[in-house]
Amino acid sequence: MSSHTTPPLDSEQDAIIVGGGIAGLQAALQLGRYGYRVLVVDAGRGRSTLCRGYHNVLGWPDGVSGAELRRLGRQQAEAVGVRFADDEIVQAAARPDEAGGGFVLDGRQEGEGAYRSRLLLLATGIMDRFPALPGLEICLGKSVYVCPDCDGYEIKGHPTVVLGAGSVGASMALTLTYWNDRLVYVNHEQKEIEAELLAELERHGIEVVSEPIVRVLEREDGCFEGVELADGRVVPGERGFIAFGGNRVHSELAQQLGVERMDNRHIVTDPRSKMTNVPGVWAAGDVAVHSEQVTIAMGEGSQAAIWMHKTLMRQA
Repeated sequence: MSSHTTPPLDSEQDAIIVGGGIAGLQAALQLGRYGYRVLVVDAGRGRSTLCRGYHNVLGWPDGVSGAELRRLGRQQAEAVGVRFADDEIVQAAARPDEAGGGFVLDGRQEGEGAYRSRLLLLATGIMDRFPALPGLEICLGKSVYVCPDCDGYEIKGHPTVVLGAGSVGASMALTLTYWNDRLVYVNHEQKEIEAELLAELERHGIEVVSEPIVRVLEREDGCFEGVELADGRVVPGERGFIAFGGNRVHSELAQQLGVERMDNRHIVTDPRSKMTNVPGVWAAGDVAVHSEQVTIAMGEGSQAAIWMHKTLMRQA
């Protein structure tokens, strides 16, 4: 176990966590409480920075924003000695045993070989694909949602507009019928919808509008009111869901390290330890294979950190 000294950021860490979202922060807190030299390298933008409200987290009955969770998490982690670097890791490589083992990471800002560590946790997450529509981002997590398991409950009793593309958006609209039958699907990208899905949409009485959206209408402070279309029409609503498909999984570093990934680019981990097939490399959160829930990301962060601790104990 290491003492709470303050080494320079370019000194060797016991563990580097790439990604300062929910999984990364939870892992950092756990590892910091063991007393290790822990560095979190975070590029500063991800799913949690965009979400203005998580509503299914125990202890937060009125919801909590991703920004607030990140602020509190960083504060807690720093209190137990964890350090942070505002940088983006662009290259990762394992060092040969004769060079001391571990890993060396290049930062976009700090440059080649800027960071060195005995162990590595990839908590780089994913990013939802959505168009840069005026008014959309301010509504995310407050009145426009991404995940039906997280926030389907929030649309109960509210006319809801699904903003999407082709069959992906159609599938989302059908999924949401569990909570609501007052749905309109706007096929913003005008992509083809599978015939079976079209038939199901018709059966459920879901109107399909194939017209580009020019802006999201919001009343104040992220309260969704509908969308304005390119032809001037307005589709009113009180809640929205987005489903465009093509989300970006940030697993490029895993590929560089030879870590096993699925065809959809999510990282494969051991279900018990969250370690990957590459010794010394763990993955947690949305970049790994799970149901993309903030609470599960927290659990995976803790789980990975506990098994990283076990490994560091064996190396001592």
